[in-house]
Amino acid sequence: MISAPFTESDMAGLTQGPGVPSAPPRDAILEARIARILDGMTLAQKVGQMTQPDIRWITPDEVRAYRIGSVLNGGGAWPRGDKHASLADWLALARAYEAAALATDLATSVPLLWGTDAVHGHSNLFGATVFPHNIGLGATGDEALVREIGAATARAVRASGIGWTFAPTLAVVRDARWGRTYESYSEAPGLVARLGRAAVEGLQGTLGADDSVLACAKHYIGDGGTEGGRDQGINRATGEEMFRSHGAGYASALAAGVQTVMASFNSWQETDTDGKVVHDHGKLHGSRHLLTEVLKERWGFDGLVVSDWNGVGQVAGCSNSRCAAALNAGIDMVMVPEQWREFIADTIALVEAGDVPLARIDDAVSRILRVKLRAGLFEQASSQGRWAGRPDALAARTLARRAVRQSLVLLKNNAGVLPLARSNRLLVVGKSADSLQNQTGGWTLTWQGTGNANSDFPAGHSVLAGLRQALGDDRVVFSATAEGVDLAGFDAVIAVLGETPYAEGAGDIPPPGTLHHTSRHPEDLAVLQRVAGRGVPVITLLLAGRPL
Repeated sequence: MISAPFTESDMAGLTQGPGVPSAPPRDAILEARIARILDGMTLAQKVGQMTQPDIRWITPDEVRAYRIGSVLNGGGAWPRGDKHASLADWLALARAYEAAALATDLATSVPLLWGTDAVHGHSNLFGATVFPHNIGLGATGDEALVREIGAATARAVRASGIGWTFAPTLAVVRDARWGRTYESYSEAPGLVARLGRAAVEGLQGTLGADDSVLACAKHYIGDGGTEGGRDQGINRATGEEMFRSHGAGYASALAAGVQTVMASFNSWQETDTDGKVVHDHGKLHGSRHLLTEVLKERWGFDGLVVSDWNGVGQVAGCSNSRCAAALNAGIDMVMVPEQWREFIADTIALVEAGDVPLARIDDAVSRILRVKLRAGLFEQASSQGRWAGRPDALAARTLARRAVRQSLVLLKNNAGVLPLARSNRLLVVGKSADSLQNQTGGWTLTWQGTGNANSDFPAGHSVLAGLRQALGDDRVVFSATAEGVDLAGFDAVIAVLGETPYAEGAGDIPPPGTLHHTSRHPEDLAVLQRVAGRGVPVITLLLAGRPL
């Protein structure tokens, strides 16, 4: 579906509700069905629906025994622990989990929902096309392109039997030292709102269709505004800034009908315009004001709120498996990768002790059922449909090439050295010239995007490979370090430099670090010094997850 345009007045409505109403509207028949299913469930069965373990720590038999409602594959989790697991392997595991979920003792069988981080294509799956990260797509400013990439990603995810992706990230970055900067479309709230909406539309399409997956608006709210760019840190913002800036993408995503929202690891210390703290909301996972009063009540979100990886354990007084505060705040599904058995037992005990009202459990499970019904899972499993197991669903190379072209940013073109003539003889230097790992960055095959070789991308082309394909091997000479190379006979040098892969946490640049690139990667400066000022023009190509 394509929603109505998101306007400045829509953002203004975020500070004083109701803001932009969520879509789609309630369906009386569907709501009656939810009530009937819920009425036939025991407390243990309900808590099972709220539990989301990682596939590394749960088997299909355990899904059946504990009536688990959802699983995920975190970064670096694959079927049988094999990074090169085939599409058939992924599909077979999805079907095993789905079958187990339908073989429980529930009076009405409830299908399983598998979530994955398909954040720039189905990037966990060997052989699937990956696309530029959000920072690159933000540089294009092209809503139609983002929508098309979302649709292509949905087909690839469905091909592997999965029905839910934890995307798009709707952060509005305020400090590029944050290691997740590349997951943000822009520091401009309006652009984040436009492209975030397009991503939701592309991923979800028509809910219940063969080419639709559930999208997830994350990380709610303010993750891009933490002090010093510290991941999972403190956002000190006024209420107006929090909602008009950091909330812009959520308003547009809700209007587009996003069905899931992921809570953020960060804290919020609300300030006045002078910067004085007027209210400490604490960790977002424990904020009833933000999760329930704002998101669910004021903005009308009736889908499910999922926690981040062990996020409930960061709430004051909580552990990874026991957190009444997070459940009462409005977390509906708990991502508890390893300690899921303890979570089930602890949550049942919290309800029986009166620390978590049964009504809150019923609300959470109703939301989970609503999302599964809207997604059509009761009629057709995620592993079924026309894209299931199809290798061609993983291939979107023409689209990816177009996205790369549009996302490239030309900073300067001294003396008009570009474009290069096809008759030129080129010297290519730099550590990233022949590194698909450095080109693809974090959240690619592995969590941090590290530990990958060019052979892990069978359909990929490095910059060096692309130049050789375009000009011929005899016109392209490569030296990673440029040591001892005679520049005579070359028409130009292309230096491919930049950051190495990273993801959350590891990607932060803590004080006293700065965005001065060569202080962190002196090898890149050394390469440039070996080729600069020697009478041959040098074109520098910088691969990075943030402006440097």
